[in-house]
Amino acid sequence: SATSAPYPSATSAPYPSATSKPYPTASAAPYSSSTSSYPNSSASYPTSHKSLPYGNPSQSHTRSTHQTHYHSSSASYPNIQHSKYSRHTNSSSTNYDSGPTAYKGSPTVLPANPFNPREDAEILRKAMKGFGTDEKAIINVLSRRTNAQRLQISVEFKTLYGKDLVKDLKSETSGKFEDLLVALMTPLPYFYAKELHDAIVGLGTDEDVLIEVLCTKSNAEIRTIRQAYHSLYNKSLEDDLKGDTSGTFKRLMVSLCNSGRDESMVTNQAQAAHDARSLLRAGELRMGTDESTFNMILCQRNFVQLRLIFEEYYKITGHDFEQAIKNEFSGNSKEGMLAIVRSIRNLPGFFAKCLHNAIAGLGTNDKTLIRVVTTRCEIDMGNIKQNYLAQYGETLADAIKGDTSGDYKKLLLALIGES
Repeated sequence: SATSAPYPSATSAPYPSATSKPYPTASAAPYSSSTSSYPNSSASYPTSHKSLPYGNPSQSHTRSTHQTHYHSSSASYPNIQHSKYSRHTNSSSTNYDSGPTAYKGSPTVLPANPFNPREDAEILRKAMKGFGTDEKAIINVLSRRTNAQRLQISVEFKTLYGKDLVKDLKSETSGKFEDLLVALMTPLPYFYAKELHDAIVGLGTDEDVLIEVLCTKSNAEIRTIRQAYHSLYNKSLEDDLKGDTSGTFKRLMVSLCNSGRDESMVTNQAQAAHDARSLLRAGELRMGTDESTFNMILCQRNFVQLRLIFEEYYKITGHDFEQAIKNEFSGNSKEGMLAIVRSIRNLPGFFAKCLHNAIAGLGTNDKTLIRVVTTRCEIDMGNIKQNYLAQYGETLADAIKGDTSGDYKKLLLALIGES
């Protein structure tokens, strides 16, 4: 059934290699296998502090192939199958040699070590029992545990007291503080699935959420989110995307949802030059735009190869590839393609921009603020903070302090390492 299907293991659906699945091009020229390999090309994403997929919280420091049930909300979540992407280190940084950007990730939330989920469950029970709520105790525990560890605390809480931790948290808190706590207690694949579903259903579509999630994830992450989406809603994410988007943007979202990008991290300079010329002919050198060429190259080429293509495009035209996208596209299609380019070049910078857009101006987009802080604090929030300061001349902490208040503010600051 849809609710019992485990997450797909990364090892059960291996990525296509560059040699076994040649790149299609506008001229049908195959992608040459005489290439130089990118360092650590066997890994599609680092195995530490990554948001998806991940496994048994009780084995958060070691690899495992076991499965476990997560009872982290009023509805039990299906099994999550452990994979090579599980968090298993207490290192304060993570090397990102693949994915959208190669960089050294600096998380602000690390696995607690030593970690005693029963003791944490007892602290949380005491904080919520009787008259009043000890919000400080709740923040101290949940902001200093990884998502996998929080899920185990939830299991221990139910074992000890026969009560659902998330239900208790919801009954004892309110507003955005409650929303943030629930996000922290949700298995990340299901959190992403719910964010996408909320963006699609109802009046209108929140394309910014679709862009932020689908344009920045690896194949394995998207496959895991797709499975979680089907488990929660008994619907295909791709079908829902098709039903709620249109035109070039729909094709871009469906291509990304298909999770078929080459992830070999193998590069070919000659092919990069060829693709750059194909993009030029598909856009700036013709009347109208051949959107399919842009879609194919941006959604299928590996991230390192795309960086070479952007460099070749600049050599040929004398201007940045982002400018070509701005000249040839508009609306959501433009924003989606720009998100791919920007996240490939500087993923922390991309998320710093997402946070700034959520905070700046009148009002606060709390859903975006909660989503980015929740999903990036175990990956690269330190890098995002550095980029935020460099891009906007203000610390992320100061921006949050100026736009939020109360326990909501305190928990956000704790998660970004500023408590």
